[in-house]
Amino acid sequence: MSALEVRALSPDLSGVSLVERPIPMPGPGDVQVRIEAAALGFPDFLMTQGLYQAKPPLPFVPGMECAGVVTALGEEARRHGWREGDRVMAAGLTGCVAQYGVFPAGSVQPLPSPLSFAEGAALRVAYLTAWVSLVRLGRAQAGDWVVVHGAAGGVGLAAVDLARALGLQVIAVTSSDAKLAAVQALYDPAHGLVGPVGIREAVLDLTGGRGADLVYDPVGGDVFDEACRYTAFGGRLLVVGFASGRIPTVGANIPLIKGFSIVGVRAGEYGRRFPDHGREDIAAVQALAEAGRIRPHVHAALPLGEWREAYRGMQERRVVGRTVLLPQA
Repeated sequence: MSALEVRALSPDLSGVSLVERPIPMPGPGDVQVRIEAAALGFPDFLMTQGLYQAKPPLPFVPGMECAGVVTALGEEARRHGWREGDRVMAAGLTGCVAQYGVFPAGSVQPLPSPLSFAEGAALRVAYLTAWVSLVRLGRAQAGDWVVVHGAAGGVGLAAVDLARALGLQVIAVTSSDAKLAAVQALYDPAHGLVGPVGIREAVLDLTGGRGADLVYDPVGGDVFDEACRYTAFGGRLLVVGFASGRIPTVGANIPLIKGFSIVGVRAGEYGRRFPDHGREDIAAVQALAEAGRIRPHVHAALPLGEWREAYRGMQERRVVGRTVLLPQA
């Protein structure tokens, strides 16, 4: 089979190439999937450089999530109800940017019927991150004000979509007018801002001086600094990532005086530490997708041979939503 392989860590993708590998075979508790679509996210790009918190041993096949069709399975996986021909989504730290993958049965879920393979591949990681952030750790309630930084990115756009489905009042923050226009056309947030300059004044004005009940921040840097000035008393500033490249710092006196909490979010680790909650979270996201209340946006769906363009789009921050690779195309 064809697969993308990271054989050396490098800043310029020079250690990445398209190779031929044997088709992996499932163990007793595994499901083999013919991968129709594999979604790329910023962590996949960071892993090619060794800059992500998880560092898989070399060489590895990148890709944390995909969608496709079950082609073989072990007996234990069969006893759990999986059958050849099932349309599924699958996830793992690696292994998705290939024509076939093998995944533990517990990391495979049915593909929601309204979604294409490409949309299904882009669902789990981004929307699970948004769900754990807003619902589990943010304790969001209908009517709350939520500011979403990096609203055009993969996890940011998912948060805008999910927050609207939950009845939150969404202020989407992007880095350009063009990206803001794209977000507004896709999910129509209550308000949109281009940051980081002037966000504090605008948020306070929109919320009647109260500030944001929730701030969803996968960006860090300057917009995090601004968020420390407009998060409401009793609010939650959710640290999701540092796409800006700068990990910000804050004096402990700031959240003390202003009365807000800074909460770190690792959705995958949350599910591993609290597996019952993790299963509930995945089921909740699937149910919303099945009901048509949320839908991932695919920026581009490219053949596997165009993987460089897919990574380049992320590197140059041109992607709105997620880019998907099509291994069978």
